[in-house]
Amino acid sequence: MDQKKDNSRRKFIRNTALAGSAFFIVPRHVLGRGYVAPSDKLVVAGVGVGGKGAGDISSFYKSGNAEIGFLCDVDDRQAAGSRKRFPNAKYYSDWRELLDKESKHFDAVSVSTPDHTHAIVAFHAMQLNKHVYVQKPLTHDIWESRMLGDAAKRYKVVTQMGDQGSSNDGVRDLREWYEAGLIGEVESVYCWTNRPVWPQGIVWPQEKPPVPEGLNWDLWLGTAPYREYEGNVVPFNWRGWWDYGTGALGDMACHIVGPVFKVLGLGFPEEVTCSLSTPYAQNWNQVYAPDSPPVSSSIHFKYKGKNGKPVKIHWMDGGIQPERPDELGPNDIMGGKGDVGNGALFVGTKGKMMCGVYGQDPTLLPVSKMNGLKVAKKYARIPGGAEGHYKQWVDACIAGYEKGSKMVDSPFIGYAVPLTESILMGNLAIRSFNYKDAKGKFPGRGITLQWDGANMRVTNFEPANQYVKRTYREGWPELKF
Repeated sequence: MDQKKDNSRRKFIRNTALAGSAFFIVPRHVLGRGYVAPSDKLVVAGVGVGGKGAGDISSFYKSGNAEIGFLCDVDDRQAAGSRKRFPNAKYYSDWRELLDKESKHFDAVSVSTPDHTHAIVAFHAMQLNKHVYVQKPLTHDIWESRMLGDAAKRYKVVTQMGDQGSSNDGVRDLREWYEAGLIGEVESVYCWTNRPVWPQGIVWPQEKPPVPEGLNWDLWLGTAPYREYEGNVVPFNWRGWWDYGTGALGDMACHIVGPVFKVLGLGFPEEVTCSLSTPYAQNWNQVYAPDSPPVSSSIHFKYKGKNGKPVKIHWMDGGIQPERPDELGPNDIMGGKGDVGNGALFVGTKGKMMCGVYGQDPTLLPVSKMNGLKVAKKYARIPGGAEGHYKQWVDACIAGYEKGSKMVDSPFIGYAVPLTESILMGNLAIRSFNYKDAKGKFPGRGITLQWDGANMRVTNFEPANQYVKRTYREGWPELKF
């Protein structure tokens, strides 16, 4: 078995190296550079087809212009529903084998795996000239995000991040109100979430239960360091472990900070500072859990706005919220009405506006300003809103790169990459806060991290830079051009 795995890995690395040298294997119905004949449906391969992945491929199929040709998952239990719904789709457990054997038979890849394998699957699919749809956050590491952006430019494929709320009408309303000058220049934005809703701030359990039948634990670990199986990880709670997930910030910020990026056109932060909740096992005995994100955190980002003036974004998770604005009445819901506990508040020089998760329920403050409000609609609405996010990508892939890359709301270049890097910079601050040196001290606490975005480096605290890029486990292909 080990020899067979090694041969498969060597074969995959060899073939992707050939792809990187421009020896592409392209579908027979692909004409030119990523252009698919309009008469054909987009053939999609889904990698990660349980949970959110199942919903993703179903939404592509419901668009009417896509066929689900291949399914891939390391957990047969999670894949069962998708296999039943798409019985004609060929099934694989190892995405490397899927790409190696079937790349000439599909046009695009949907990646809905845990965060730590987003980048490696997407990057190697792009090297085979496949369009990609990748769930949020785009990557696990800052460096991976930059690599996917560079790959999108090099291989000229249509890309979309799975923050479906960016296709909602509310995001467009907020942009139009802001650009109409209704709240003046934004100086600060407050963002908050009630997540995590899974365990965080905990130590790795010592129990070693048996691996469930149907789960390939080694494949699930993928690029991450090897650990013995632990039942509190699969299929969902991986979000609460740094080796696999990106915590509450990584899970929700694309849906909450994303609209802020759309409205303000932000790039990389210049500096980040944070503070975390500190759990105690008993008096003065702090629980030190460096493998897991915190129970709650407060993070402050500083950006240079389009007008050259500073813009600050304040993030709170774990159910902590900012001060309630005076413009809200005592019974007015703060943030979104549909998902209470999540939201964003824009503070401008002339007024304020807020929204919920996914940019939903946009509202000017005080809410009386909404009465009779009429602002010209500058931005086209996406039929179906969040659900239309999927059809938008399918249609863009069929249109081909030159046209299609302008049709999507969350392309890697110009949006998903800087947003993801910014979010992951917040996680870098969290991990720096919990960094313990050889003397048992925490030198990353009480300081502001200065960020050189162009070179992906913290300039004033060297230990932080170990979190920019991780080393993949031996046997897993690097991201290389």
